Amino acid sequence: MELTRCSRCGAFYANTGYVCSKCSDQDNFELSTFKKYVEENGVELKSLSEISTYTGISEKNLNRFLDYDGLEGYKKFLKEL
Repeated sequence: MELTRCSRCGAFYANTGYVCSKCSDQDNFELSTFKKYVEENGVELKSLSEISTYTGISEKNLNRFLDYDGLEGYKKFLKEL
């Protein structure tokens, strides 16, 4: 069994995915909020701080989301990383 450190809270967990089960709901909610913002507003010429301000998602978590499968491509459109 391989342990992984949760990227939200730092706890170790034995599971697949990006975060532990305690953080999963909040992570999914913020990821959904981020995707909805991008669908409605696009990401061109937006900075992480601007997206963070409008969505309430920390820049740290936005950076994490950009490494998630399927979202890596958004990095090239953002001014700040």
